[in-house]
Amino acid sequence: MSSLKSKIESLLFVSAKPMSSKQLADVFKKDETDVKKAGDALVDIYKNDQRGIQIIKNGSKYQMVSSPENSSFVSEFIKDETTGELSRPSLETLTIVAYRGPIAKLDLDRIRGVNCSLILRNLLLRGLVLADEDKERGETIFNVSFDFLRFLGVNDVKELPDYEKLHKDETIDNILNIDPSIDLAHTETKEDKEDSREGDVEEKIEEDGYNKDTGDNQEEQIKE
Repeated sequence: MSSLKSKIESLLFVSAKPMSSKQLADVFKKDETDVKKAGDALVDIYKNDQRGIQIIKNGSKYQMVSSPENSSFVSEFIKDETTGELSRPSLETLTIVAYRGPIAKLDLDRIRGVNCSLILRNLLLRGLVLADEDKERGETIFNVSFDFLRFLGVNDVKELPDYEKLHKDETIDNILNIDPSIDLAHTETKEDKEDSREGDVEEKIEEDGYNKDTGDNQEEQIKE
């Protein structure tokens, strides 16, 4: 049970959204009843230890969140995160989602060579990226939002510079088709090569900046 709790804890930490007991059971190839017991135990552990992070349960779904006692600090931090300029890693991630979307998080991690969970969370909060469930593949896929398109002044992602070329780029396809067990740290060199070709859209985002006020549905996205 302790091993299962550890696995659930890790998955909730990297997940950008709540996960149901069925989803967790499918991932770990465990009985859903055992997952619920381990999940409920984690909820109690985090609550009793009065940590800065808690695991909450809503129906059959679990999510790792910040403690309500620290809400004022977290709110102020998120306000800065969602109104300030995008960081270089965020720009890179957003560019990949724009050119390769719809894209699964695992594929995004492979292209960048790092875990993109926190960056995706930030982009979701800003309303620049949308997350949907791919029922056939059983995973979350990401696309750019209408706010992103409106901000750039385009009607379709296909209007982005060199979209057709980069959307089916052979170098990126090779990265996505490699053995998942291969160390992805070396993919940064490939990423650097793509920077120069995808730079047009990044520069436009970087020069104009992105303000929370540009998206009408930003507040709803943050609440979700």
